[in-house]
Amino acid sequence: MKYKYLGITVATLLTITAVLILTWNSLLNLLPGEKAYLFAKVQALPPRATQQLIPYYGPHPRNWLRTEDTFSYPIALGETGPVSPRKDIPLQYPFSCDGERSKLGQPIIDNSQGWGIKVSRTDTASSSADSPGYSKDCLHPTQAWYLYNRIGTEKFYPLEQANGDIAKVDINGVSSDFIIRVEMGTINRFLYVIAALKGPDGSLKQPDSQLWNDRLIYQFRGGVGIGYRQGRISPEAIPERRYQQLKLGYAIAYSTANQTSNHYDIWLAEDTALRVKNQFSALYGRPLYTIGIGGSGGAIQQYLIGQNGSSLLDGGLALYSYPDMLSQTLYAFDCELLEYYFDVMAESPRWRNRQQRQLVEGLNSNEYPADNRAYIYEAAMVAQGLLPRWPDSSSECVRSWRGLTPLVNNPQYAHFLPRYSKTVQKQTHWSHWDSLEYIYGTRPDGYAMRTWDNVGVQYGLNAVRKGQISIREFLHLNASIGGWKQPNEMIQEQFWRLNGQGSFWDFSPWSHHNMNLSPDGGKTPAVRTRADLPAIQAAYQAGHIFIGQLNIPVIDLRHYLEQELDMHHSSASFSTRLRLLQRQGHHDNQLIWISDKHFDPTPQALEAMTQWLDNQRLYDSTDPQLTRPDSINDRCYDQDGEIIANGATVWNGHWNQQSEGPCMAQYPIYSTSRTEAGESLRGDIFKCQLMPVAQAIESGLYEPIDMGPQQARLEQIFAEGVCDYSKPDQGLPEGLLLN
Repeated sequence: MKYKYLGITVATLLTITAVLILTWNSLLNLLPGEKAYLFAKVQALPPRATQQLIPYYGPHPRNWLRTEDTFSYPIALGETGPVSPRKDIPLQYPFSCDGERSKLGQPIIDNSQGWGIKVSRTDTASSSADSPGYSKDCLHPTQAWYLYNRIGTEKFYPLEQANGDIAKVDINGVSSDFIIRVEMGTINRFLYVIAALKGPDGSLKQPDSQLWNDRLIYQFRGGVGIGYRQGRISPEAIPERRYQQLKLGYAIAYSTANQTSNHYDIWLAEDTALRVKNQFSALYGRPLYTIGIGGSGGAIQQYLIGQNGSSLLDGGLALYSYPDMLSQTLYAFDCELLEYYFDVMAESPRWRNRQQRQLVEGLNSNEYPADNRAYIYEAAMVAQGLLPRWPDSSSECVRSWRGLTPLVNNPQYAHFLPRYSKTVQKQTHWSHWDSLEYIYGTRPDGYAMRTWDNVGVQYGLNAVRKGQISIREFLHLNASIGGWKQPNEMIQEQFWRLNGQGSFWDFSPWSHHNMNLSPDGGKTPAVRTRADLPAIQAAYQAGHIFIGQLNIPVIDLRHYLEQELDMHHSSASFSTRLRLLQRQGHHDNQLIWISDKHFDPTPQALEAMTQWLDNQRLYDSTDPQLTRPDSINDRCYDQDGEIIANGATVWNGHWNQQSEGPCMAQYPIYSTSRTEAGESLRGDIFKCQLMPVAQAIESGLYEPIDMGPQQARLEQIFAEGVCDYSKPDQGLPEGLLLN
């Protein structure tokens, strides 16, 4: 093995390797996963069609005529909810069950052909001792419990465990026991939860709504998921998350279909939530209004559902938001390409410094003490024939996005594969794209079409224009960076002990074996990744991309976590705002609140949203200029919960070409790799329109740098041209924004 940094003795190398391997072995028990639970494996799949799927080309969801749900609500205790979603959303298989882990017991047997998981107990519906069955759809009969809040805690326990320790709530001046009715079951195969205060009358079968304040909170949750599993939730989990709101009389609803660690199908998320709301309304009555709340992927769902025109939400609290999931992939997929270049391929030693990498990556980097993950990554350096650096700094790319690209992008990999038999593992394409093949369409080889593209992207363009990196560094970076291989060329991730693939010497946290790399260190430009235009068009048309139209008021709030190198970077809120400004011409129905991480402004945001929606009812209008309370505006909080500044200009800054406001000065935002390549912070160009290199030079794209002498080399690297970000996305359907 050749080592790039010489002067190292064999003894030193062996010592380093031994220490890293020992460190690795000791860290395995600290890594997240599902190894501790013995899952009932999905044994086999039901038959399915194998024809090539065309991408979605129907009307945008804003223009759908949503019909009434014909299912009969309420779902009675002991009965099951609807199985198949509406709007031609196919049932996805395999589908791994989580009801047993959610304290619901074994699922109902629905077949004897061996599809799904084997149901081993004999006390489930449709089972018998001599005829074991299987469950492919993971259905459960509806159940309900009374839970009580124990004095001095924010926890809930079965009412039968109470021993004179039930807390009290005060509703409209009347003190009552803090007891809630919690219902769980399955709707669209996912687990749902409904929780509300127990009234003085009623029963588990027929709840009493006297202590309900007539307002519903719909809980959304985040994570990165690619489908193929039900998701788990315990009866007490959502009530404990929303303890304060239950105490005020709000009712809470939730489904595992609204947790993006389970899937990112916005159609399915909306349809399931509407049905859960129907179940709630049949039990308690129609709410005056419904407020969404949830972070990360939970915020994405609120923005897209708020855009797409359903009646689900009247307002939203979008925590740690992004505009949509697909926009995230643009810079997130860049991260590993850039990190592998900087770690392994770069000529210049400057790239060993994280702050220098930030010139290209855009996302924040700073001093950060080495932790378990840092040591694992140093093991990868040894495996690549490099000396470990024992870094004292890191970046958002490494701290937050590492590992997510293969989960979303690699059809051979998923961290939860042990849930499925080897046969099912081989029959399934494990990627986000393949999980939504009915929207993106499929290629002739059977893999789903994809939206990610970096053809023509000039990484580090802003930095070379500012003289922060040299022309040579700019050219070498762009010649070497390459892209991601096509799905039929990808192989399993080489995560060694993490997924049981490859040896220590093959270990790659960058997934570089699935990259298109230059064969000769950048002399021959590496091949970039080309998206499928029909998939991009379908994603827009299907409402999976936020285009800047919002029908509901949203308070976009987050803790400021830039110094934590957390993935929930604050600039995402302003990407959404820029899209609103472009589409609506205003952002009157979006407020941005950011606080120090030691203060949680969620209660204040809920109170503000309640006032806003009360005003909508009072004035019979949704016009934010009329209904938004005068005291509620953009703002920021300090660690003690004091408002630093409140007003229309507090977030002004470079993003809108205005003088910096006091909140932006307190909580500055960073950019992304695509912004540093010349794109707007809107971040909504999936496949850029191209212009010839000669035209780019002639138009002054590189000024004040003279790229004339480099034209031939640039034309080698960018044979098809470079991105012209003054023009819209190639994949934007014609007329979409006019609908």
